[in-house]
Amino acid sequence: MESPFKGKTGLRRVWNAFHYSLDGLQAAYRHEDAFRQELWLTLVAIPLALWLGDSGFERALMIASVLLVLIVELVNSAIEATVDRVSLERHQLAKRAKDIGSAAVLIALINAAAVWGLVLLG
Repeated sequence: MESPFKGKTGLRRVWNAFHYSLDGLQAAYRHEDAFRQELWLTLVAIPLALWLGDSGFERALMIASVLLVLIVELVNSAIEATVDRVSLERHQLAKRAKDIGSAAVLIALINAAAVWGLVLLG
């Protein structure tokens, strides 16, 4: 069964998707403390990466690593919202899903720290 929300095609679909993405960013900023904190960190880190990186490749790695943290945080927040939508009851599988999403964010943060460390110390 197809979703009733899948009707648009072409440029209208792209335009709608763009607005849905903006709505998602706004919702994450409004409702997710971790996303808000990581966004502000990213807004500081990107200019720092542009200043501290010696080459375009280093700058790109540093910026990509912090943007990856935001991407993984958005996915984690979506998983948490979906689990909560299904049920607020404590359940082993709900905990597992949320913990795995949190672990993904942790790995993205470790990755960012490793990239920045290797670029700046390497």
